This record gives sequence, structure tokens and C-alpha cells, in this order.
Amino acid sequence: MSITLHPLFTQLLMPPRRAVIFALKGVISMALALLVAMVLQLDRPYWALVSAVFLQIRPESGLVIEKALCQIFGSVVGGSVGILILAFFMPYPLVALACLTLWIGLNSAASSMVHNTNFIYAYAMSGMTAGLVVVLVIANPNAVDSRAVFEIAQSRISEISVGALCAMLVSQLLWPVTVRASLRHHARDAINRTLEYLSLELDPQSTHEQRHKHADEILETLVVLNDDSSAVAFEGPEGPGRSRAAHLLCNKVMSLLAVTQIMGRFPRNHAELVSPAFSKLLADMRTHFRKIADANSFEESYLQAQALRRSLLEHRANYQNESAIVVRLTQTAAELVADLVMVLKAYNALENSDQALLKASKFRTHRDPLIGAVNGFRTALVFVIGAVVWLTTGSPAAIMMMIMPVVFSVMFARFSLAVLTVMLRRLLVGVVVAIPVALFFGLGLLSRSSGDFEMLVLVLAGPYFVGLLALADRPTLPYGLGFCVPFTLIVQPSNNMTFNADIAASNALGLLVGISILYWVFKLITPPDSQLLQWRLLKATARDLTTVDEHDSPENWLNGRMGERLLRLANYDQGSGNPSRIMTDLGFTGLNIGHMSIRLRKRLKNHRTPLVNDKLAHWQQVLADTYLMSARGVMNPEFRQASAELLAAIHTAREPDAQTATIEGMFERIALTFERTVKTWRAEQPERRNKE
Repeated sequence: MSITLHPLFTQLLMPPRRAVIFALKGVISMALALLVAMVLQLDRPYWALVSAVFLQIRPESGLVIEKALCQIFGSVVGGSVGILILAFFMPYPLVALACLTLWIGLNSAASSMVHNTNFIYAYAMSGMTAGLVVVLVIANPNAVDSRAVFEIAQSRISEISVGALCAMLVSQLLWPVTVRASLRHHARDAINRTLEYLSLELDPQSTHEQRHKHADEILETLVVLNDDSSAVAFEGPEGPGRSRAAHLLCNKVMSLLAVTQIMGRFPRNHAELVSPAFSKLLADMRTHFRKIADANSFEESYLQAQALRRSLLEHRANYQNESAIVVRLTQTAAELVADLVMVLKAYNALENSDQALLKASKFRTHRDPLIGAVNGFRTALVFVIGAVVWLTTGSPAAIMMMIMPVVFSVMFARFSLAVLTVMLRRLLVGVVVAIPVALFFGLGLLSRSSGDFEMLVLVLAGPYFVGLLALADRPTLPYGLGFCVPFTLIVQPSNNMTFNADIAASNALGLLVGISILYWVFKLITPPDSQLLQWRLLKATARDLTTVDEHDSPENWLNGRMGERLLRLANYDQGSGNPSRIMTDLGFTGLNIGHMSIRLRKRLKNHRTPLVNDKLAHWQQVLADTYLMSARGVMNPEFRQASAELLAAIHTAREPDAQTATIEGMFERIALTFERTVKTWRAEQPERRNKE
């Protein structure tokens, strides 16, 4: 009989070398932060420790620098807002708390509009620092003048900045681990998964589930790669070049996904239109994709991609009386290979820092004001509950219940409810473990010591090392965070420790109750129904389709907009448990037809007349309308009519040629896509109603 250990026990009992190094660096960072804060005689040195703890999440050097800058910037903004609130409303505590609640809610809502974790920390620090300044001034009747307010704000900013700067220094000097290595790993993973996906899409024997599984994994990897790309810019003079390479790789992989979907759906859904010559071309492409995936170097992969390009030219040269749509798809296959070559070049630039690559758009976070409003309200409610308890009881421990849950609320708000529930439970477990360790081990030993810095480090290093081991691995991260931060706030190491058991127990209770309130608020107040959010994502995609011609680099712009949007659609579909994944398919359809419309404009470069421009604008609007209608299971008859009018205008501008034949094939391909989407949606509805 085999026994499977929980990930936490595996991490603590059999930690990998990487986790041990990260934990050791974290302990040194925190010891240095505490030493500097105590030497500078800062009011509450333990906030420097809290700041250093947060920087141990993803401790690669570039990420630590970016996170430290975000923490400092957020603290300065939050401290300034706290001073501003008190400047106007110090005589009116309730009004000051109301303004603070609004500020915290706005920070939480704004954090929902970004995806980069480090930028989210900036909002968390902004809310926390403003809360500390306002609440500590209100709690202290003696701090009634502007000088006292400024000193409190300066102390909070200084403490957080000291922790951030010390963690950044240790990250650079001791066993530095770079984001560059992580980027290369994710890029290689994304390319391999993409090549596997390309083969699956063109394989008639592949299943719908297999294709979606690979697409989901690619999107997740691309979003991680995109998020880390901003931090690599801090890693030396070659960093910005690697950042551009990562953006280009993400962008071109999105183009590959769009083009491959076009190539794969056609033979699966319209087998009667597939000629023997085109079937042979698809089989040849699958063979070359496997060869590229098996290559051991960039040079070998590049040679295989060039061989595939030559093979496609030979296939096209041997065509006889092929339909317009087959001719168009053969050209699409050539465009696919061109994008694949750019992906390989971008990966080579990550390895060798090639500065010659063109710029590409970074993925843009999908900003849904509805989600922001819900997250802002939840965080504000958590703070209000703590404030009511504080105003009612007057207990200093209630301050912990007000402040720390706000930080965790902002940090975790972007996660789905299923993931969030698990994370908050593990966070609570960490808090529960931290309380007795802090009360009986930390304070128990320190109360019998001299209380100097050496004894503080000697006693606290062990618990912090264990907590940081958990923090070093993603599955156990909430345990480590739930342990390290409450442990610090209960022990409160500083120059003049009082070792008051009543105060420590009261702070522990405040933290436990605060995190429990956070858990139940997030359980009871959930974002809107996933179907509504998915529909809002599709409507945003339709809006992009109408404005795609307004941008200098429309393909890069569309890819940047669709990356995270597709991942959200996939996550919602996974959460619903619906095997058809129809909403994800609709998202990919939006990406496909967006790319088709962009390529159409390139082919119309020599056919532009005022009439063609007018018909093209009308066609683009009809395209977006038809996309939304097909997402509801309704076929829009105006699309074929608008396509015919645009084609007639093109023929008026210039005699029909091979280019216009390709354009005609594009119109037919898009029309078939909409018809297939309507058919799939209608077939899906009886199954949904039966489940409901």
C-alpha cells in the first residue's frame, strides 16, 4: 500500500535544493531588514519584515526588483492619500474612515484591472499604508497635529521601503536566480505545446478534448510568459531586448493559434470540400511539425521550418483546378509557417538577446468594470466589518482585523472562486499554526532572552525558514504566507519589545477573526454568473472587430487583446464542467475572423477606392454583428450579402485576378465558420437545458 503525502508535508520534509536556497535567502533578507529598521530606530520594525516576506514570493532577481519598486511606489501613494484624508477630516473620524473605505475599495477594484502580480502588490500596499496612517492617527488621541500625522506616514513608508530594499539587495548578491531562465523555460514549453497543438489540429483522429487541453495549456503558459517579461527588463542591459522577444513570441503564438484553428476546422467540418491534394498537404505539415519539435537546436528547427515552406510552395505549384477556398487555405498555411519562423527567431533572441527583432504588443488585461465593482465592494466590506468592531470595542487588536485582510483581499481577488476557496482555506491553516508557534515558541523564548538583535535572529530564524520553505512552492504558498505574516505581527520584533501576552493573544485573535471574515465574505459575495461574464467577453471581442482597422499594427493589437480574454473564457468553461467548451470555441472564432479581416485588408491594398472603403467599413460592422448573432445561435443573412457587395466593389476597382479569387475564398471560409458556429450552438442548447 502506497501513502501519498500532502504537498505541504512533501515540501517541508523533502524540500528541493531550490526551495532551500530561496528560504535561506528569505531568512537573510528578513534579518537584514530587521537589523536596518532597528538601527534606524524605526517605530515598528516588524513592518519591514512583513514587506520582506511578500518579496519572497517568486524571488527571481528581476521580479524582486519590480515588486520592490511597486511596493515602495504603492506605499508612497497610500501614505500621501492617508495624509490628505486626515488633513481634511481629522476632526471627523467617521468621515475619515468612510473616505478610507472608499480608497481601499477603489484600490481593490483597480487591482482587478491588471494581471501582473507585482502591480497588484502596488495597489495592496497603497490600501494598507493609507489604512495604517489613518487608523493609527485616529487611535492615538495625542497625534492631532500635522507633524505627528506626517511622522506616522513617514514611518510606515520607511518601514516598508527598508524591507523591500533589503530583500532586493540580498536577491542581487546571494545566489541570484534570474527571470531570464524562467522565461526561457516557459518559452520552450510554449513552443513545444504549440507544435503538439498544430499537429493535433491537422490530425483527423484527434479529439475535441485533446485539442482544448493543449490550447488551454498554451494560453496559461503565454500569460505567465507575458507577465514575467516586464521583470526581465530589470536584469541588465540585455533585459529590454529579451522582454521584446518574449512579447513577440507570445504575439506570434497567438497568430499561430488563430491560423491553425482555420486550417483544422475546415477539414473536420467540411470534408466534402477537401481535395486529395490538400489532404496530402495537411499530412506533410504534420510530419514537418513533428520534426521541428524533435530538433535539438534553433538552427535545426529553423532549417526544418524552411523545408516546410518550400514543401508548401511545391504543393501549390502542383494544384490543378482547385477551389478558391483551398487556394486560400494553402496561402493560410504559408502564413502559418511564416509565423512559426518568427516564433523560433523570438526564442533564439531570448537565448542570445537579439536586439534586431520588431516590437510586438504586450498582452492587455481584459478590464471588466463589473468584476472590479464586485471586488472593490467585497474588500471595502471586509474593512468596514473590522472598523465596526474596532469602533465598538476600542480594542487595538481590531486594527489587525482591519488592515491585513484588506491586503489579502486585494492580492487574491483576481482568482476564480474555486481557486480562491482553496487558497483562503490554506491561508487560514497557516494562521492557525502561526498563532501557537508565535505565542509559545517565539514570545516564550524571547521573553527569557536579552532581547538584542542576535537573540531575535537566533529564535526567529527557525520558524521563518520553515514558513519560507512553504512559500517557495506554488501549491503550498498560501500556507507559508498565512504563517509568516501573522507570526511577524504577533511577535512584533523591535528594539523595545514588551512581551505582553495579553496584547499578543489579542492580536492573534484579531488576525484569525479578520481572515475568517475575509473567507466568508468571499464565499457569500461572488462575482456575477459565469455565463454573463463570458457574454461580456464576447461582446468586447465584437467591439474589437469593429475597430481593428484603426490601429497601425492590427494583428499585434488584436493578439494582445485576445490573449488573456481567451484564457478567461477557457477558465469559465472549465469551471462549468461543460465538455463541449462552446464559449472557448466562440472566443477562438473571434480571434480567427479578426485575423481573416486583417489579412483581407492586406489583400485589398491595390484595390482601394472610395466605394471599396465604404463597403469594407459596412462589411466589418456586419462581421461583428454576425459574430454576436452566431454566438446566440442565429445566422445573419446580411453577411453573405455584405460580402457580395464588397466583392462587386473590388471587381469594379480592378479586373478579377488570383488575389480576388483568394478574397472570395476568404468570404466563403468566414461564412462557413458562422454557419458551423450556429449549428454547434443549437445542438448544445438541449444538452444545457437537460442539465439545468
